[in-house]
Amino acid sequence: QVQLVESGGGLVQAGGSLRLSCAASGRTFSTYAMGWFRQAPGKEREFVAAISWSSVNTYYADSVKGRFTLSRDNAKNTVHLQMNSLKPEDTAVYYCAADHSYTGRDPFTYDYWGQGTQVTVSS
Repeated sequence: QVQLVESGGGLVQAGGSLRLSCAASGRTFSTYAMGWFRQAPGKEREFVAAISWSSVNTYYADSVKGRFTLSRDNAKNTVHLQMNSLKPEDTAVYYCAADHSYTGRDPFTYDYWGQGTQVTVSS
C-alpha cells in the first residue's frame, strides 16, 4: 500500500510559480507511475501530468504543457510538480496519485490518492 501526502500549495499571483511535492510511503514507490490531477469548484477532476516509474515517459495536459514540469526522485519517494507562469484558471485542488499498472490520464486507473493541496492564482 502507498500513502501520499501533497504539499506546496498556496496563493500566488498570475505569472508566478509554485512547486508542489508529493511524499510517498512504502518501499514499492519506485514501481508506481505517478500522476497529478486537479479539481476546481463545480468541475470534474482533470488530468494534469503523469510520469512513469522510471521517469522515461512524462505526459502533460495541453493546458499546462510548456509551463509545468513533473519529476520524481525514487530514492526519496517524492514527486515534484514545478508550475510556472501560473494563470487564474490553474486554481484548483491538486491531487497526487499512484498507479501500479499504467502511466495514464484516466483517474480511474489510479490506485492511491493523496488528500490534495489548494492552489489559488489571483489575477
